[in-house]
Amino acid sequence: MGKLAFETVPPSLRLMPLGQTALSEKASRRPAGMPALEPGADGEQADGPVVMMVDDEPLNIEVLQTFLEEAGYQEFVSVTEPQKALGLLAERHPDVLLLDLVMPGMSGFEILERMRADETLRHIPVIVLTSSTDAETKLKALELGATDFLGKPTDPSELALRLRNTLSAKAYRDRLANYDPVTGLPNRRLLRDRLERSLRDSARAGASGAVMHVHLDRFKQISEAFGLGIGDSLMKGVAMRLDFGLRASAAGVATGKPGALPKLYRTGDDEFTLLLPGMGRGDDTAAIAQALLAAMAAPFRAGGQDLSITAGIGIAVFPDDGMEASALASHAGVAARHANEQGGRGYQFYAKELNATSLRRLSVESELRRALEQEELRLYYQPKVRAHNGRGTGAEVLVRWAHPERGLVSPAEFIPIAEETGLIVPLGEWVLRAACAQSKAWQKAGLRVPRVTVNVSGKQFHAPQMTETVVSALKASGLEPQYLGIELTESAVMGNAERHIRTLHELKALGVTLSIDDFGTGYSSLSYLKRFPLDELKIDRSFVSGVDSDPDDAAIVIAIIAMAHCLGLSVVAEGVETQAQLAFLKSKSCDECQGFLFAKPMPAEAFAKLLGGGAAKPARPAAAKPPPQVDMPV
Repeated sequence: MGKLAFETVPPSLRLMPLGQTALSEKASRRPAGMPALEPGADGEQADGPVVMMVDDEPLNIEVLQTFLEEAGYQEFVSVTEPQKALGLLAERHPDVLLLDLVMPGMSGFEILERMRADETLRHIPVIVLTSSTDAETKLKALELGATDFLGKPTDPSELALRLRNTLSAKAYRDRLANYDPVTGLPNRRLLRDRLERSLRDSARAGASGAVMHVHLDRFKQISEAFGLGIGDSLMKGVAMRLDFGLRASAAGVATGKPGALPKLYRTGDDEFTLLLPGMGRGDDTAAIAQALLAAMAAPFRAGGQDLSITAGIGIAVFPDDGMEASALASHAGVAARHANEQGGRGYQFYAKELNATSLRRLSVESELRRALEQEELRLYYQPKVRAHNGRGTGAEVLVRWAHPERGLVSPAEFIPIAEETGLIVPLGEWVLRAACAQSKAWQKAGLRVPRVTVNVSGKQFHAPQMTETVVSALKASGLEPQYLGIELTESAVMGNAERHIRTLHELKALGVTLSIDDFGTGYSSLSYLKRFPLDELKIDRSFVSGVDSDPDDAAIVIAIIAMAHCLGLSVVAEGVETQAQLAFLKSKSCDECQGFLFAKPMPAEAFAKLLGGGAAKPARPAAAKPPPQVDMPV
């Protein structure tokens, strides 16, 4: 892929030197040093700055305009009736206001005060021109928000310099407000302005257009794992890839309007948006989406590792999918989310049916927040057994949601939403506290309780208070650390591994056991793995399911067992469902097994019976009847 050149200083910040050749007669007469304005959505250079003048003396305005025309300014709004000033300000929204103070009917002070109280007008720079130059008047004008202050009669050269400096400062503020500082791309605010303009043009011409939303999958987790510096570098790389794909695909696409080319915007931490004037629900739009996905296909190099960043693309078309900017952006986002849910690396045109799915997700999120507050969550336990004799060694703690109306909700429905919204952190903390409390309650009831292991999400593990959370749960319950295990996925510990080694050692020092869950499905580095203070590797069920029929799965499982034992780690095989799988694992010296062959996840009440105390009560009531009694000694 060739190196891409990004325009680091957009037209809104360029200063045109005196005498520079311009593209048009109007542009060539721009004042020396005055910043050129941002090109419009149609790609053509916008007119020069609009200067509004408010003075009750027509002669003053005439003289002032003559000065400014000689300096190269061309666009003016003249107001001699101050009562009309605010209405014209709202209608024309000038780049700068030259304001007299002492006027009949409405003073410049009142205009200033009302401008600064209006969100749409408060940021328009105001240069006060007045014959009242006493300190009290000047101070009052500046307190009300005047940008600059000049006395009458005004020196033309000084006015030109003050005006130039004011417009340059405004251009810089516009740059900060309208462009993303990391990628240099226009941002959400500028997209909205350009989209609204494109919608007006489309309505007048009876043309179509499209909004394309690009959502990066897992980018936030990668950025959190590797830090902001690497995250920003990755984002620049993503922007370059997308820009390359857009340029390559749009080169031969006819938009039906000269100069109306697709444009890329950065609209969120892990989101980009494209505005595609003149396009619709057709092959050209699909070709651009495919080109963007192809540009993102190769892995990115970061932190010494190759990282794949997938993207889901959603497309909303106007006027078919709406003619309001906010609705179109929302519809494109809904379609992109649906594309991500299908595994990324795909695109999806918006359809009304997708809104129902999106609303359903919002409903689940809202109800899950309530579930945390009203303790609708329940602990379930899946036993772990020794491979060679079937004796119980402990259990993995799982969470279920006892919905008051829908009954038991599958984790597959709410865990992904909890991960996406950040609710996984308080949910995980609740599971940790509840599991410790339940184990201690069983011990007080006279039961011999083995170690239980709790899954910790990547977001929870990356939180700076992770160790304190575990300490708090143990202290609040009174449970001794050796009865608690922590399970983490490979991806959770491998991102920013150096920092996470410290957290792992802190947890290990407490006396809890540490396991890597779903081993073999992430991106482990053996050089780090040997430095992690682990106790256990859990082989993912996707490998275990084929050990008796797939030579590759069998080879992988044999290698994991041998490697783990060489590192002094025990091995747990997940998802054991047949006697043939068990026989293979026993023959290869796997330490422990877990799966439906021995027991399905069960409520705390049923697990208590397995522990030998049928009369023992769970710390929290079970939400459903326990499954049939499992004959497994513990």
